Amino acid sequence: MPGLYNKYIKPLHATGDAASILLSSAMASVLTNGQVDVFLTARHLQFVLISLAAWYGCAYLLGTYKFHRIVHSAKVFASVLKMVILYILLLESILSIFEIRGLSREFLLYHYGILTALVAFYRLVVIYLLRYFRKQGYNKRFVVIVGMGKSGRELQRFFHTHPEYGYSFQGYFDDNSVGEPEVLGQIEDVEPYLEEHHVDEIYCSPFELRRHQVIRLMNYADDHLIRIKFLPEPGAFPHTRLKLDFYDMLPVLVFRSIPLDDTFNKAVKRTFDIVFSSLVIIFFLSWLLPLLALLIKIDSRGPVFFGQERSGINYQTFRCWKLRSMYVNNEANSLLARRGDSRITRIGAFLRKTSLDELPQFFNVFLGQMSIVGPRPHMLKVNEEYALVAEKYMVRHFIKPGITGLSQVRGYRGDTSSNYQIRGRVKLDIFYLENWSFFLDLKIVFYTIYNMVRGEDNAF
Repeated sequence: MPGLYNKYIKPLHATGDAASILLSSAMASVLTNGQVDVFLTARHLQFVLISLAAWYGCAYLLGTYKFHRIVHSAKVFASVLKMVILYILLLESILSIFEIRGLSREFLLYHYGILTALVAFYRLVVIYLLRYFRKQGYNKRFVVIVGMGKSGRELQRFFHTHPEYGYSFQGYFDDNSVGEPEVLGQIEDVEPYLEEHHVDEIYCSPFELRRHQVIRLMNYADDHLIRIKFLPEPGAFPHTRLKLDFYDMLPVLVFRSIPLDDTFNKAVKRTFDIVFSSLVIIFFLSWLLPLLALLIKIDSRGPVFFGQERSGINYQTFRCWKLRSMYVNNEANSLLARRGDSRITRIGAFLRKTSLDELPQFFNVFLGQMSIVGPRPHMLKVNEEYALVAEKYMVRHFIKPGITGLSQVRGYRGDTSSNYQIRGRVKLDIFYLENWSFFLDLKIVFYTIYNMVRGEDNAF
């Protein structure tokens, strides 16, 4: 029966999470104390009860148990990570406020790590089992498409190529395509068909229908408890992710959805920036900067550091710091460096090739002016020139600039003076800000380090 198992999925996840908390606590007790008996004491049972309450509180706040038929593994990991981080913060706060003692830091660290692995593994098992059963014909959702436009045909291809999501496409209804394969009839034939056949969802291409047809279809769907979903007109909102927001009771479509507008995501990214920049400053810059400063002073006259006004988030200017890699000149703030530039010093060529000249920007990150990962900040004069070449160039200023970014690890590093290079960099920057995730940041950091070790042709 279609949709028969949907009501069991949320309890299934909730039960699995409870089991994961119990199992992770028991395993943490064994790893810490060498025996499971300690876990059965009153103090640890109290910890389990508090943990369950904290976990389900976080699940309620984040809407973790909302069921989505189409979900990708990367989003599962992101959801679990977000859940665990909030759980840790809440649990640590409760333990501190109520002064609950007797739980070693080693026990808690084991508990957090094992819990993360168990929950992620369990969620993935449930998802892949559901996909398997849907391929076998269970948990089907029967759908029809009203309006045989381009969006409708693309949706049909999606249903056919992804049977694991459990959609059973019945056919089209369209006034201009009667007689074609998979067309069940005209628009006026929708209601008689729905009376005789079970349909869970109607997908409607409103631009293929008249206004009165859309209204009648909506009213019929509401009266018969059938879900209706609308497909956008192809090209109506190119390269844009729309988000539905509410102002009181008024629904509003937000033209550009940016994940880093979310307070939690912003906090995660800022925490990563502080921790990462602090580690680099303490363990690397503390001894490496004096050594590089000495080499710079020996190589040429002038200051060790070079500060330049650049545009940051919301187009606010800040002073971006680098190690000086050029001879002192009057064109530093107006002319970009080029391959073979005579202004670059001998040690400066090495610094630029290895990206060591960017190291002082970790102080910009620590101060909150930049991020570890984000669009690269440009000098003010360059912004004006690039804005004339690349469409939507200014969009990249919705988030903080970064030491490294998606465009840098994808080859748009160094001299990008050609128009196609500028447009390519901007396109990747916009993709990054619209599709940000913590895992994407980690991936970019990894490839940045990998490229530094391997060496890049575009670096000079």
